[in-house]
Amino acid sequence: MILPVFKLGTLALKTFCKPIANRLKKEAGLHPKFRQIIINIAQANHRLTTNMQRRIYGHSTDVAIRPLDEEKAVQAAADLLGELFVFSVAGAAVIFEVQRSSRSEARKEEQQRLELEAMKQRDEDLMREVERLRQKLAELEQLAKGRELIGALNFRHAYDSENEKAKST
Repeated sequence: MILPVFKLGTLALKTFCKPIANRLKKEAGLHPKFRQIIINIAQANHRLTTNMQRRIYGHSTDVAIRPLDEEKAVQAAADLLGELFVFSVAGAAVIFEVQRSSRSEARKEEQQRLELEAMKQRDEDLMREVERLRQKLAELEQLAKGRELIGALNFRHAYDSENEKAKST
């Protein structure tokens, strides 16, 4: 049940993030200081990707790379900003789910540990009770020997002798 709800929540989160990302893209090109920052980011990204592509295809990388024109740089940076926003929200959702799952797992492990301790305690209590009963039985047998009632109270020997008689016939 948790998995479908989580998937539905993630889908809703992504759906809500897209308009916010689009709004960020639109506003990014209007503010003058922010516009210059994202142009610089877009130009750096353009140089990096161009150099990587040139290395992949085996071309020279010491060639001067022409900068993007201002509108293309703003558009590229705004797209990058929108994608980073959506990615960061999705990443935060995944991190939240992993932490929630680990807390749930820790609670289960703690519950199992407590149950195991309770079983061990019950086992120890039963062992002490059995030992106490053995001691009482030994005391009763000792008392019976002292009073010459061993035959009447020695149930184990009487039961064993009856079984032997039944087996021999």
